[in-house]
Amino acid sequence: MKPFYFSLLLLLILLLGSVSAVFAQTELIAISGEVREKGTGEALPGVSVSVKGASVGTQSDGAGKFALKAKLHYPFVLVFNAIGHDVQEVEITSASQRVAVALEAKDILTSEVVVSASRVEESRLKSPVAIEKLDIRAIKETPAPSFYDALESVKGVQMLTSSLTFKVPNTRGFNVPNNFRFMQLVDGVDMQAATLGVPLGNAIGPTELDIASVEITPGAASALYGMNAINGLANLTTKSPFTYQGLSVYQKVGVNHVDGIDRNPSALTETAIRWAQTLGAGSRWAYKVNLDYLRGTDWLANTQIDQNPQGLSTSNPAFPELSGAYNPAADLWNRYGDDTNSSLSITIPYQGKNQTFTVTRTGYYERDLVKPIVRNIKADATVAYKLTDDLELSYGYRFGLMDGVFQRGNKIQLDGVTVQSHKLELRNKEFTVRAYTLLENTGNSYNLNPLALNLDLQNGSNAVWGNKFRTALQSQLGAGTALGPAMQAARAAADAGRAEPGTAAFDALKSQIIGINNWDSGVNVPGAPIPGGAALQQHSRTYHTDGVWHLGPRIKWLDVLVGADARVYQIIPDGNNFVDFSRPLEERNQPGGNYVYYQKYGAFAQGTKLLLSDKLKLTGSLRVDYNPEFTPKVNPRVAAVYTLAEKHNFRASYQNGWRFPSLFEALSFVNNGNVRRVGGLAHVNEGLNYLQNSYTRTSIDNFNAAVNAYVAANAGSTAAQAALLPQTRALLQVANLRTEQPEQINAFEVGYRSVLFDNKLSIDADAYYNVYSGFLGQVEVSVPKDANGNQVTVGTDDAVLAALRTNRDARQNRYRVYTNSRQNYHSYGSTLGLTYNFFQKFTLGGNVNYNALSQNDEQDVFITGFNTPRWAGSASFGNREIVRNLGFNVVYHWQTSFYWESPLANGTVPAYRTLDAQVNLRVPTIKTTIKLGATNLTNNRYFQYAAGPTIGGLYYAALTFDNTVLH
Repeated sequence: MKPFYFSLLLLLILLLGSVSAVFAQTELIAISGEVREKGTGEALPGVSVSVKGASVGTQSDGAGKFALKAKLHYPFVLVFNAIGHDVQEVEITSASQRVAVALEAKDILTSEVVVSASRVEESRLKSPVAIEKLDIRAIKETPAPSFYDALESVKGVQMLTSSLTFKVPNTRGFNVPNNFRFMQLVDGVDMQAATLGVPLGNAIGPTELDIASVEITPGAASALYGMNAINGLANLTTKSPFTYQGLSVYQKVGVNHVDGIDRNPSALTETAIRWAQTLGAGSRWAYKVNLDYLRGTDWLANTQIDQNPQGLSTSNPAFPELSGAYNPAADLWNRYGDDTNSSLSITIPYQGKNQTFTVTRTGYYERDLVKPIVRNIKADATVAYKLTDDLELSYGYRFGLMDGVFQRGNKIQLDGVTVQSHKLELRNKEFTVRAYTLLENTGNSYNLNPLALNLDLQNGSNAVWGNKFRTALQSQLGAGTALGPAMQAARAAADAGRAEPGTAAFDALKSQIIGINNWDSGVNVPGAPIPGGAALQQHSRTYHTDGVWHLGPRIKWLDVLVGADARVYQIIPDGNNFVDFSRPLEERNQPGGNYVYYQKYGAFAQGTKLLLSDKLKLTGSLRVDYNPEFTPKVNPRVAAVYTLAEKHNFRASYQNGWRFPSLFEALSFVNNGNVRRVGGLAHVNEGLNYLQNSYTRTSIDNFNAAVNAYVAANAGSTAAQAALLPQTRALLQVANLRTEQPEQINAFEVGYRSVLFDNKLSIDADAYYNVYSGFLGQVEVSVPKDANGNQVTVGTDDAVLAALRTNRDARQNRYRVYTNSRQNYHSYGSTLGLTYNFFQKFTLGGNVNYNALSQNDEQDVFITGFNTPRWAGSASFGNREIVRNLGFNVVYHWQTSFYWESPLANGTVPAYRTLDAQVNLRVPTIKTTIKLGATNLTNNRYFQYAAGPTIGGLYYAALTFDNTVLH
């Protein structure tokens, strides 16, 4: 035999011998035992029992007993893991070893680890800033119908419900339903829908079965996370398929609208399934699949409050009898097409002289324009491979489809909105590198305001409708009808022939309008082709990559974390909301064209140092963000945590943060009710001149009120004569808007956190002071034109005459512009949270939150909208196991009234109080939990923002089968 073949045969024999030796040491081992709770001695069912470092495990049964058979070799380690208890490891050295484990219950979790505050794992007690956490146990015990709804009970969080499928959290003021100042991450992926400009964390994020934890960082987090995080951050983490393996199924059935006021009592159903397992030798491969489907009848915004009552200058203040139901200029919450943007001036002889009345079109109620049934589909799949024991490569795909209603500048009916994400990630304990893309498609969605406007315009243009109204009003007054009833009769005459809700003609016309992706309006003859639609057809792609590296022991004297990210938004122009700005001005509103790109790049470094025998933790970070539209922005943060007597943790921090304008704030170009909403960037303004050559709408309203008052008081005078009077024209204010710049915050925070009395009492308190500079908002302006349609310079006689309401459609180009405030805004507040385990497993908890805004002496160019109750809070009382396998929890929410301001609606949001409750029964023998619960148990109807939906009681039963084994 040749030496080569002999050597090969010898190597093969040695290899086979080694393998045989391994198998000889491995045998089928059967191990059993029981698990009880330390102190009480009660059996613990459902405890995960797994072999450390292997994909082998089981669960304890109803008597706390377990049995495990697997091919193993001694010694090995069993890991015992149960929610609400300390993890315990037991080394098994022989088959005769008795395994009796006592797990210690933790009603107040003192060893919680959080990540979001510093982007590294750290004790929550010693976090440098305020941070809240919902873990698996808290999610299981909440009476809220989903883990996302449970955020409403978290200290410092204000939750807005826009729809049954759509909720948005906020912290520390300046709340809006499409909250672009509060970032939502799901496993590191930003859930902000780019062109919609709204976070969709609950709509396309994790399912109820796959959520592992939610961390909330109130206040500015942009020093570490960059754009969109100046008001806070929600970091949602899902379950690893390596750690949580097995099958879980969730079924919920519920009912809402039980009082039948807005809609008939309606069923809500949600079904979810999760499956995860490892594959292959050595369990290097793992995968998981999630699917969730929810269907229900949406809450309805049906509150009718007049935003343009008789006393305002934009109504008819000279005629007190035109109030309430007789107000012809009414602009009601949750009715569209009746706003003052489309108001008309009707001049007729009345009481011996010419009188000018302000009248609005009739419009349509939200209940007739929206879809009552909503869906939410969530699906995701992840495949992961361990390159080494601590280096994991994974690919994840996520798909979400949702319906619902949300508010931006107007209400949007979301219909079949889809967002897809693809994520590739490489991570270990020291670094994470990921890249992902988001694909957004708004489906069959539509805007309620242009829908209502174009429905009304099918019954005649504003001029045609106004002439019919004028003729009928004169006829009624000539017949001796009082002014108020005459106005009502004139409206009925002018509306004759319009499409009425509930008819086939209305449904057909509505369907036609919502299929047209052009919001421009202007029909002259009834029955003419529809020139204006209401479709919201937006498509975008987000490309993002980021990396974080924890240098750890590589630098001996400082714990260092570094990171960088890059993001590119790619907008597909639709010719309505977003356009190709490289085209000539007159061609921009054609669909298609070159893609529009919006970019952002950033990098940060953070250092942490322990001093004074580890009692003092100092943290400093510096971040630089760059968007090619603006100059680079620097975000520093410094923080300190001092631990006194091992239990008392005091913290203080300062950080500066920037927020780049969102896509629709920077680049939108949509006409809505003859008012074009435009971004505030310089190149958007080119050729339009709304930044430097315009009057504010507020001053135009005041100017026209003064003109009408002068004409009414001076017989024979004309509007043109009154307009050119020095005291009248002086009311017109030139806007002089700045080119849009990023928004800035300087945030100061102090806090205290401790667990006292043998871990029975948890205390967490904080106070903050924020200064906002260059706050971004919307202001409505008009650019004046002459009779030939050419722009004229503000301040000239032509410009003054163009500002008359009678010349509005012909001699004004109206814009709603995103721009920066001229003044700084100072907000401040404090929160206090307590949790007390006062007897056995009974726990009492609660929090109180205070938020306020300092008033400036001068009025700004627009209303900022703090939109936050001064006082709010919640209290909870529960016992996770009052008797064996039976638990309950009750949560009480309350908040004070406050004034809401937005481009759509202003008004007072009344105080409200609600009660949530749940009782749950575990059936360990079938690995199932039955949960009966209710939110707003007493069906106390309330709304959370002006023109928002009315929320009533939701009553549900949920069944969860969980055969997951922890590894």
